[in-house]
Amino acid sequence: MKKETVILLIVISFFVGFITGATIAILKGVKDAEKTAMTQKPQTTLPNAPMSVPPINDSIEFAAKIQTLKEMVKKDPKNLPAWVELGNLYFDTDQPKEAIEAYGQYLKAKPDNPDVRTDMGIMYRKLGQFDQAIEEFRRAAQSDPKHINSRYNMGLVLLHDKQDIKGAINAWEEYLKLDPNSEKAQRIKAQIERMKTMPLPLIK
Repeated sequence: MKKETVILLIVISFFVGFITGATIAILKGVKDAEKTAMTQKPQTTLPNAPMSVPPINDSIEFAAKIQTLKEMVKKDPKNLPAWVELGNLYFDTDQPKEAIEAYGQYLKAKPDNPDVRTDMGIMYRKLGQFDQAIEEFRRAAQSDPKHINSRYNMGLVLLHDKQDIKGAINAWEEYLKLDPNSEKAQRIKAQIERMKTMPLPLIK
């Protein structure tokens, strides 16, 4: 084979490889963009949900993001990460009723997610529906026997909102079984000791 022919074949092979690689990269970029547009990362723990937007800094951005998510779930009601992120945005903007509705849509499909259910319980507390908040925390704890946040929040509502010191102590003792040594655990232990002698102490 002539030298010129070999060189020509090498050049042709190079361009074919370049074009193929560029095409794959473009297609991958399109698919990634589509995936980013359709799935959001919620603030509540939710595995495998990709980040899609930078942090929101002001109320205008919050409102814009909420509107975008509302349109997304309207088009795709099964987009569970979008429902959770929508609930989180309502949570952060002090709209508990709307947050509960968004979290509820997620929990219809995934009722055993303790993080989402705990967030919903916090929103029920915000509305003054303390019994419902406690019920959500209990369901979260039942879904995950190692879930500490639900037990901590249950103790807060029982103590502050229901004036049920005994119930709060029980909830926090369950918490301490799971987290006996952390800094928060030490504060809870000290608080429990005070609760045994005080009618209604405060905890921050």
